[in-house]
Amino acid sequence: MKKVIEIENGVARHPLYRLDAPINLQLLEGEHWAIVGPNGGGKTLLVETLTGRYPLLNNEVRYDFSPSSSNLVSDHIKYITFRDSYGEADSTYYYQQRWNSHDIDDTPLVRDLLPESKDESLKKVLYDLFGVEEMLDKHIILLSSGELRKFQLTKTLLGNPRILVMDNPFIGLDAKTRSLLHDLLKKLVEQTKLQVILVLSKSDDIPDFITHVVSVNSRICSPKMTLQEYEASRQPVPSRVLSEEKRQRILTLPDRADTYSSSSVIQLNQVCIRYGERTILSGLDWSVNRGEKWALSGENGAGKSTLLSLICADNPQSYACDITLFGYKRGSGESIWDIKKHIGYVSPEMHRSYLKNLPAIEIVASGLHDSIGLYKKVKDEDLQICEWWMDIFGVKELKDRSFLQLSSGEQRMILLVRAFVKDPELLVLDEPLHGLDLYNRRLVKDIIETFCQRPSKTLVMVTHYEEELPDCIDHRLFLRRSGR
Repeated sequence: MKKVIEIENGVARHPLYRLDAPINLQLLEGEHWAIVGPNGGGKTLLVETLTGRYPLLNNEVRYDFSPSSSNLVSDHIKYITFRDSYGEADSTYYYQQRWNSHDIDDTPLVRDLLPESKDESLKKVLYDLFGVEEMLDKHIILLSSGELRKFQLTKTLLGNPRILVMDNPFIGLDAKTRSLLHDLLKKLVEQTKLQVILVLSKSDDIPDFITHVVSVNSRICSPKMTLQEYEASRQPVPSRVLSEEKRQRILTLPDRADTYSSSSVIQLNQVCIRYGERTILSGLDWSVNRGEKWALSGENGAGKSTLLSLICADNPQSYACDITLFGYKRGSGESIWDIKKHIGYVSPEMHRSYLKNLPAIEIVASGLHDSIGLYKKVKDEDLQICEWWMDIFGVKELKDRSFLQLSSGEQRMILLVRAFVKDPELLVLDEPLHGLDLYNRRLVKDIIETFCQRPSKTLVMVTHYEEELPDCIDHRLFLRRSGR
């Protein structure tokens, strides 16, 4: 059978991009892979070696794209990375940009960024699947993380690649769209020559069209095995992974000295948010009281992240709305920092904007000052607090590593520590488990559940996976998409 991609004793020239053992892999015609492994285990290094990004010491990667006359990797292999799910952030992107209407007109429309398609039937299928028609006249900056995922998938699939590599393709998508995407990929691999390689952190629901699994752990690539062999050998994650010692450390933390006194945490009255002709939120009433634990859900583009931007004082339109936070009405004299000091927050937008080449512990420390990046010298006592929380999350050994050199899953863990580091009274977690492996998903869920057992802690959490919600959830809000 034809070897489409072959690596024999592959070792990257640059030591920074090497796995700890030579790579020996063959992607045969008709195979579809899932690449799995823990956060920081080396999955992305393997993929970027497979796609030719890192030159090898001895044997180069061999490709056979026949009968095509072109052997250019870029013509045949398309790779959607984890960060693409939030849109490409460059040096001009900043954290609150999505919410600032005066910056929106300078960004392109979705329709301007989608390529022409030679296959009109495929185009129609993709547009129907992802609701692209509704997005065509939206500025790219206004897309939710889920809509950005749909846009990136559409843009890539319209290019009709020979091999499609996708890093966690289902994250950020609501349940209906995840199911439809699974069915579309299955049809494409059955009816065309497309070969699919999925890089999966959540390895307990590998699609059934996958033929082989490649496991990468501790920067060592294991031989490929069939999906059936992998599922038979996979060890289940324990029902709890947070140690009792760490659990007690969280539960016995002393209360902050500057806690607020109001029994009301969030009060929204007939809140409306519009961008141009597009209505995101319309006439929304919502009350969250101290100690409540809320699950916020809804379709992609329904306004969940916009709602959270109002709570976290990141959206300028909040000043024109009837919003009361911690007993203070917006615009009545309180500063943004008076609000933020009570809130621990993580979101796709935050991950997108955090292109900071700083040691991980400084990223964590920025949560003490509610900044993107660190602009104050960290006090020794603050560093001790940061290390304490990094130890709780099991990432203390990463404290001196550059944030940009961490895997996407490790970055997400660092941003989660940042959300907890000031022991906030309100936790706002927008898709917090994105990109985490099964062990870390269970660990973070344990930490959230334990943290929320403490008196007066309030939680608002967004996820498209019901099983990610902690057991303490006692209230729910479901948002529906507004019309134009």
